[in-house]
Amino acid sequence: MGRWALDVAFVWKAVLSLGLVLLYYCFSIGITFYNKWLTKSFHFPLFMTMLHLAVIFLFSALSRALVQCSSHRARVVLSWTDYLRRVAPTALATALDVGLSNWSFLYITVSLYTMTKSSAVLFILIFSLIFKLEELSTQFNMEGFALVLGASFIGGIRWTLTQMLLQKAELGLQNPIDTMFHLQPLMFLGLFPLFAIFEGLHLSTSEKIFRFQDTGPLLRVLGSLFLGGILAFGLGFSEFLLVSRTSSLTLSIAGIFKEVCTLLLAAHLLGDQISLLNWLGFALCLSGISLHVALKALHSKGDGPKPVKGLGSTPDLELLLRSSQPEEDDNGEEEKEYFVAQG
Repeated sequence: MGRWALDVAFVWKAVLSLGLVLLYYCFSIGITFYNKWLTKSFHFPLFMTMLHLAVIFLFSALSRALVQCSSHRARVVLSWTDYLRRVAPTALATALDVGLSNWSFLYITVSLYTMTKSSAVLFILIFSLIFKLEELSTQFNMEGFALVLGASFIGGIRWTLTQMLLQKAELGLQNPIDTMFHLQPLMFLGLFPLFAIFEGLHLSTSEKIFRFQDTGPLLRVLGSLFLGGILAFGLGFSEFLLVSRTSSLTLSIAGIFKEVCTLLLAAHLLGDQISLLNWLGFALCLSGISLHVALKALHSKGDGPKPVKGLGSTPDLELLLRSSQPEEDDNGEEEKEYFVAQG
């Protein structure tokens, strides 16, 4: 009987992990291709990003209100001093990372975006261009490459600041809903100057938004932008859900295969041309990431056994939306380790 119970528990955990990974894939890969598709007809990626931030803030505020009503406990609200001094740097870095990434979709393909975002491959591509091992093809655009390269650089700063923000227990921002709620307004303000300089005038004279002549196309555009915001909120939610119910190692491994799936889909659906050198460089990058994940897993095992969580643990939604208290369990530490790895 005990053996049967262990088998059932193992199968349930495996099915749950697989389902969470697939959920993460749907949001992560989906928003990449969705934003690329949308920027083909809507050439205002910064405005699109700002609207996504507004949608994330709306859903975060709604989630906080629902949990506060059900639990009858007040959610954390930072003072203006802590908000501007500690949250603002993280919000600015995150806004630039996301904004520049979406901006690059105007100029480059999904495959080049994915490979450049995979850190080590960008150095291979740079030196291949310098030593003329890789020619500038029609799919390569220096402006788009510079944008996503800048986003990758800022992304390292972003995840480092995010880790520091999460580790400050006195702020009470360990809960992702509270973190997203506090980040979005400053991210919106941080991205607004770039929008005003590069897109403000063009958008104000565009017939897609302000000078529309028919409400039908306007509603379709706004609906498409709103759907992208829902995908962005779902991505952040699914990432934390996967880490909290499995481990940061699971998310790291899932992220490796996600990059491969993104490249294969880009080549199959969008017709992106990926050369042998591109694949070799990408394989080298993934090998390095895999080695890092393996060494981190071995190091974690050497630190001693960890307490096993029972099947009767807190439900997923309550785990994500519970009131923000300093995290003391292993999953909280794994979430922080994941942000370190991203940085």
